[in-house]
Amino acid sequence: MGQLHLSETDDLIDIRYDNVFKAVFTKNTPASQGALSKLVSALTGREVTVITIAANEPPIEDIGDRQIRFDINCRAENGELVNVEMSLNPDPFEPVRLEFHAGKLFTGQNIRGKDKSYKDLKLSYQVSILAKEYFFDDEEVVHNFEYYDPEHKVSLNGRSKIVTIELSKLDKVIEKPAEEMSAAEQWAVFFRYLTDKARRGKINEIIEREEGIAMASEVLMTISKDEAERARLMSELKYELDTQSKMTYARDEGRAEGRVEGRVEGRVEGKAEIINLLKSGKSPEDVIKEYGF
Repeated sequence: MGQLHLSETDDLIDIRYDNVFKAVFTKNTPASQGALSKLVSALTGREVTVITIAANEPPIEDIGDRQIRFDINCRAENGELVNVEMSLNPDPFEPVRLEFHAGKLFTGQNIRGKDKSYKDLKLSYQVSILAKEYFFDDEEVVHNFEYYDPEHKVSLNGRSKIVTIELSKLDKVIEKPAEEMSAAEQWAVFFRYLTDKARRGKINEIIEREEGIAMASEVLMTISKDEAERARLMSELKYELDTQSKMTYARDEGRAEGRVEGRVEGRVEGKAEIINLLKSGKSPEDVIKEYGF
């Protein structure tokens, strides 16, 4: 710690992009692996050493599947399961989505066999860093969710956890001295303000204090300076944003087209019905009364 220092001229890629986030924390280097262990420890509140990272998505080279969110599914030294993901633009249904994937992570453990039972289930953490939305109606940056009785405030003391970090709530935290921030707050500030050159002084203070953040900064600096790696990540991002934009455009166009078709069909059907009424012998006055003209 202390040797890495970011200057205002350092042009770093935004780590809040899904693919950049994953690139920083899943490289086969001591700095990347150490940064991931420190991040998971800070966000779960437990000292964790990550030993394996699951291949939980199609390879990055598979262009057709690049729109899949780049989460990091890993296993700790003590067997606990952690899924960590960065969500730059989370959807409104993010909370229920997290509940669904937390359930899948927990129930995906294999306890079949005569020597195993429910007591062999390990703690599992679904961790989501929410970058640009405000989900929970308070000022807390970090929330830890688990099953409990809301009426009597009794916890189930289960082994399935959901952790959220809302980067949109850091306006007050960034004003605190680095030494007064919790480890989770330091990581949150790092993620949100890393590319804000006016905040480089604060980021350097945090790097001085948190070894894992220093490691992550080192990896990101290497990626940012590697033209080929940077180009690949930006190409992935472009594909992701293009796909997202096309889907949104198609959805909006479909809605607009549906509204137009509905109006046209309504008019055509109305005219046909009026003609049929006139043919049946009803007078124009009766038709006018029926339609309220």
